[in-house]
This record gives sequence, structure tokens and C-alpha cells, in this order.
Amino acid sequence: MSASPKHLLKNQQMLYLKMLIFILAGIIILAGLAGNLMSNVEQADYKLIRSEARIEIRDYPPMILAEVEVLGKRKEAIREGFQKLANYIFGNNTSQKKMKMTAPVINESSEKMAMTAPVTQEQYLDRWKVRFVIPKKYSLETVPKPNSKEVVLISLDARRFAVIRFSGFANDQSIKKHIEELKAYILVESLQPIGNPSLAFYNPPWTLPFLRRNEVMIEISR
Repeated sequence: MSASPKHLLKNQQMLYLKMLIFILAGIIILAGLAGNLMSNVEQADYKLIRSEARIEIRDYPPMILAEVEVLGKRKEAIREGFQKLANYIFGNNTSQKKMKMTAPVINESSEKMAMTAPVTQEQYLDRWKVRFVIPKKYSLETVPKPNSKEVVLISLDARRFAVIRFSGFANDQSIKKHIEELKAYILVESLQPIGNPSLAFYNPPWTLPFLRRNEVMIEISR
């Protein structure tokens, strides 16, 4: 006895639903793997002093940063700032000498540098400072010099930070919440803050929200 047209239609719909679920699951897995792979880059070194839930006290060694200053709203500022830094990182620089690198050399005077994490953002008056940590293989003397006057190389001494980590999309509401939480911890622990909060982002834009690593960092005295 053959199945009725209504029953066949129901079976077909169930098959399509299963296929759709399978495809969506595959997309989610691939997006997660891509986010993790793209985030698996050299990260700024630090020594963990203590940890309480999502808050850590870290000591960072001296480091070199590439920095640009951008005027505008936070989201637009970090997008524009990152583009300018990426332009420098991926070859718009003048090398002091030709070096053998893992990333390909574009020509005799320009070279690519490996990406590092995090990219940081800090508000200063009405401007945003967007920074990229230079790979530790370089010194201030050997790091390729930027062609653009907008990109500035700066050397920072060792510093201590109070840091709170969170996942999800780093929208203004979430950032404000975590800044307040971190400031409250600093106050309760009688720590001495220095300067403005910095925002640190570790993942490419397509990373799934629950896999994202975002941080608010506030420098504190030792």
C-alpha cells in the first residue's frame, strides 16, 4: 500500500529540516574553527599575579606598540584605526634591512609582520588610541618603520594591570558594565588606578559571540 501524498510531503519536509539543521551546524563549527585559528597568533606576554573569577592582576614586560589616533565614535574609530595599522603590518613600511621572515617579504624595502593579539583601544580626550603589539622578535631599532606618519612606534616600560575578561559582542553597554565592575574591584581591593581604561580585542569579526575574548584593562600601581 503506497503512502498518501500528505504523508510523503511530511516526510519530505522532515528531510529538508534535517538537512538545514546539518548545514547550519556545519557553518557554526566552521565559523568557530576559523575564529580559533585566526586568533591563534602571538599574544602579548604577561605574568599572572593573582586571579579572582573573571578578574586578573597581570604584570606586562616592556613592549613596543604601533599606535594611531582616530577621531570619532568608538566602533568607527577602532575600525579605521585597525585598517591603518593593518596597512602598516602587511607591508606599508620601510625596513632598515632585508630580513628572513615566516611571512613573505614583499620587496627589498617592505615586509609583512605576523599578527599579534590583542589590538587595544583607549580613549584620550576626544580621540581614540588604537594600538597593535609589535612581535617580540623586534627591538625598536630593528622593527620596520611605518611609511605613514599616522602610525607611531612607541616603547612602553613594564606595567601592571587589573583586567576583566568577557565574551560576547563588545558593545557600549557591555563595555560600560565591565568597566564599572573592574573599577569596583579596584576600589574594594584598595588598588591605585593609573590612566584610562583600555579595551582589548583578540578575535576576528566573524568569531562566534561565545568564543570571543574581550577585556577591559586598567593600569594600576605596583
